[in-house]
Amino acid sequence: MGKSQSIRVALIGAGPRGTSALERLLANWASLTSKDGTPGRRLRLDVIDPYPAGSGHVWQPNQSRLYLMNTQSFYPTVIPEEPELAPALAGGTFEAWRQSRRVDGTGLTADERAELASLEAHHFPSRALYGRYLRSTLEALLAMLPDGVDLAFHQASAVSVRRTEERFDVGLATGSSIPADAVVLSLGHLESTLNAEQRSFGQAADRLGLRYFPPAAPADVDWSQVPANEPVLVRGMGLNFFDVMGQLTEGRGGKFVESGSALEYLPSGAEPLILAASRRGTPYRTKAELDRYYPRNVKLRYLTDAALQRFSAAGIQPGFDHDLWPLLHRDVLWAYYSTLVSSESGGVNKQQEFLRSLDVALRPHSHRAGHWEARVADIVHKYVSADLILDLSGLAAPLAGRSFPSRTELDAAIVDYLDDDARRSALGESDPVKMAIGALHAGRAVLKDAVADGGITDESWVGELRGWFESFIEGLASGPPAIRAQQLAALARAGIVSFIGPDPKFSVDHRAGRFTAASPWVHDGPVSARTMVEALAPANRVAASDSELVRQLFADGLARPKLMMTAEGTPVQTSGLDVEPHPYQAVGANGAVTAGLYVLGLQLSSTQWGTAIAAEAFPPEGPAYTSAQRTLRDADEIARHILGA
Repeated sequence: MGKSQSIRVALIGAGPRGTSALERLLANWASLTSKDGTPGRRLRLDVIDPYPAGSGHVWQPNQSRLYLMNTQSFYPTVIPEEPELAPALAGGTFEAWRQSRRVDGTGLTADERAELASLEAHHFPSRALYGRYLRSTLEALLAMLPDGVDLAFHQASAVSVRRTEERFDVGLATGSSIPADAVVLSLGHLESTLNAEQRSFGQAADRLGLRYFPPAAPADVDWSQVPANEPVLVRGMGLNFFDVMGQLTEGRGGKFVESGSALEYLPSGAEPLILAASRRGTPYRTKAELDRYYPRNVKLRYLTDAALQRFSAAGIQPGFDHDLWPLLHRDVLWAYYSTLVSSESGGVNKQQEFLRSLDVALRPHSHRAGHWEARVADIVHKYVSADLILDLSGLAAPLAGRSFPSRTELDAAIVDYLDDDARRSALGESDPVKMAIGALHAGRAVLKDAVADGGITDESWVGELRGWFESFIEGLASGPPAIRAQQLAALARAGIVSFIGPDPKFSVDHRAGRFTAASPWVHDGPVSARTMVEALAPANRVAASDSELVRQLFADGLARPKLMMTAEGTPVQTSGLDVEPHPYQAVGANGAVTAGLYVLGLQLSSTQWGTAIAAEAFPPEGPAYTSAQRTLRDADEIARHILGA
């Protein structure tokens, strides 16, 4: 965009990423106009979202306070902190906002003030409170609107973006349209079409008078429709599961109380019997209780920027399994065994000799796969008690290889798992398992940069990073606060929650008029219920999107899903949009860039990995990974490109 012209920009999506795009446009406009003082230039911004701007859909301040964030208060931000970027006009990190609003609660509700009064930096805030931060940040930006900017909010859905000669025309669900020189798609989480099995369950529910809840944002669901004192099948035990659990228990008047070293649940009598199932058979592991996002004692020694630069210097496009995972695997092993030595009085013979031998065996002596794992295994078996040897696959799938005569035995085994996981979380940096997971977590931050923008081969992205590692690390490092494991164990002990087992098969018994579920590893008969809940987020796949706007962009050829080649040479459709960096502009059906149509956030999931987390505030100490504020840098690149900076 030339500096001499007035510019009109449509921002579609006004949640956290849309707010960051707006903030970067305002900051860069203010920086440019303060330098050149060009008279007559104007910037018109049209912000489009059916939900209130700032919080958008997911972070609405009026939602239940039982919905918690998956990150601690010190973590998130929508305002960049990188000094080379145009300075922000207003706002700051969530942590800075939390501290200031504890002192001055003007404009907050009584519930918000009460939460802030007890919320500390290492606590997990409610999504409602984060939504209030987002709204407050937007209000602060609007109070500092630079000269020459016209801003309008349209609380409606965008249903189309079409080319009109040199401009775009953005159609709204209201029937009106908005002209724009540039369009930023910051769409966030979109509804998706149901798969064949989900459609069949919905159709069966309609025919048989059953209740079926398809994948949805938990705050959008009317949980009062789940009947009390009846079984309900819940499929999925990831993060959404804990939202469902909370609404059907505490949300119905039940209470958790301290009882010795464990929690006890006091039912209200309005709960259903929750029958929970997932592929692993267990929920995600909970986060260690730390005062920072990455453990202090975990320092990556192998998966480092220097190691990645060596690939680049050698002209190597690395593969995940062959090149990157062996480095991270070494870091995980060192984190586990070095913590084990420092925390265990027994179980490791000749501790310092063991660590010296392990250190030598872990060193990547050259760029080759070699047989280092076998050498490390020999050393570990020589010095470490068998019951303390790290089993990474067992951490991710603790029930693998086990069968159970009954669900009673299964429930007892899962309660033991939950109690152990909560105990380890409470130990924080003293627990070797949580530090191994901490190394995975830190490594993920490095990997995000390493694999972005074609950093690894297509076949490695499809078959390795997304094929096995993503689900593996999510189950270990993307879990909820530790309190959730304690609560779930208490609910199981109270008979409110029971488990179905690994690899469950769900079906409909048309004769009995019920949903059924069974696990091949649990030898009781199937369980059944008249209600089934999918505790899953809608699929983040643009090709499966139910968005009228996305379907129109595909139909008109302005955008397309990204294709990648598998190891067999077969093209597969990936989850995100095809884009051309930098900045990210959509690639159309003919392979040409759709100039002026920018993409920010979740729909970049085929060129960036881990797009669900928007931005991490810089820690007061320790490493600040470059991937932490990548979304904010993306927003800044888009803003500068639009403004011709």
